[in-house]
Amino acid sequence: MEVTRIQLGEGVYLTYLPARKFKTSLLSAQFVTPLRPETVSGNALLPAILRRGTVSCPDLGSLSARLDTLYGTRIDYTVRKKGENQCVGFVASFIDDSFTPGREKLLEPVAELLGELVCDPVTQHGRFVPAYFESEKTNLIDAIRSIVNDKRDYADARLLQEMCAGEPYGISRLGSEKQAERLQPQKLYAQYGKLIATSQLELFYSGSAALERVERALRSAFSTLPREGIREIALAADHPKPPAPKLVEEEMDVTQGKLGMGFTCGSDDTAALLMGNTLFGGSSNSKLFLNVREKLSLCYFASSVYHRQKGIITVSSGIEFENYQKAYDEIMRQLEAVQKGELEDWELESARSVLLSAYASMGDSQGKMENFYIGQAATGQEETPELLARQVREVSLQRIMDAMATVSLDTVYFLKGKEAQA
Repeated sequence: MEVTRIQLGEGVYLTYLPARKFKTSLLSAQFVTPLRPETVSGNALLPAILRRGTVSCPDLGSLSARLDTLYGTRIDYTVRKKGENQCVGFVASFIDDSFTPGREKLLEPVAELLGELVCDPVTQHGRFVPAYFESEKTNLIDAIRSIVNDKRDYADARLLQEMCAGEPYGISRLGSEKQAERLQPQKLYAQYGKLIATSQLELFYSGSAALERVERALRSAFSTLPREGIREIALAADHPKPPAPKLVEEEMDVTQGKLGMGFTCGSDDTAALLMGNTLFGGSSNSKLFLNVREKLSLCYFASSVYHRQKGIITVSSGIEFENYQKAYDEIMRQLEAVQKGELEDWELESARSVLLSAYASMGDSQGKMENFYIGQAATGQEETPELLARQVREVSLQRIMDAMATVSLDTVYFLKGKEAQA
């Protein structure tokens, strides 16, 4: 799959992915800005407010009517965390020109509307419409509060907060409730102006239109975008290995414990760590799933994630409170098995197949491709899915063992019931 990346202006880049097998086109506009405690909640709130209306379509009713004239085009706002950057913006999905009645062109009007949402929002007295601000601020606070309702997600987030305390990687994509409550209309409007003027803008297109046409449409749509003192994207700093593992326990009114474990990786062999993590806990054929969960029944769930932008691995598991030590010991034992290469041939090939299938299927979803390439641009990486797949094919067992040998325990987070004893 041939991908083209070009610069359209100062700090403005387009990733172009020609695709004729889809009935839709996808167009994305994402501002990439460093994760900072003082700006993260405001940045998370901005696209929700901007999506409420533009000068030409000042409310959701008129905006929906305009989208209806574009054959039901959909524009969603997004708030994502990529490495140590926050990506905020919009993703538009619309009928590809090859399938519209009379081959009507939708790329240009959709791009124009995206440009309006970013550059020409509806305002009142030099700030955002108060009703829109208050409504979306309430929604943001509710979203932050609701994280605790899913204890698995909550425990995963708390593990990263504790493990990466003082580092941008430990910051939630939405920020905290306290940060959100402090947001004020006038200051947020000033933050909006700074965000669109100084942040790198990543544009992504997938569809049948020629590159030259996409380039023209986007240059026109964002012709009024202010550009001043563009900041570089924040490349994730190496996570410092602590002198000794940190244990954090938290009590809540829960019936199931959540054991999270964070590990530092001392290797830069990405392909080997991808394979090692998949063998450890990254698939349904992994050591954690088959042994800790299925064979020994120590966990309701057990899986691991390799955060390659940060060089860490995190384990997420749900356990009975009294099984804390048994689960902890067995998770460490399974990691050691991968480090020592105690693997059957089928395990190695199964892990390789899982990764290769994931990379191969990426081309079947425009959303997955957009998320992948925006993530690559936001973290300063250039590998394509095809290149990553080739690297995975070439990984030997010895490389996996060498890379995983550098993995060491950093932080343990245990969420337990108020009466439980570890």
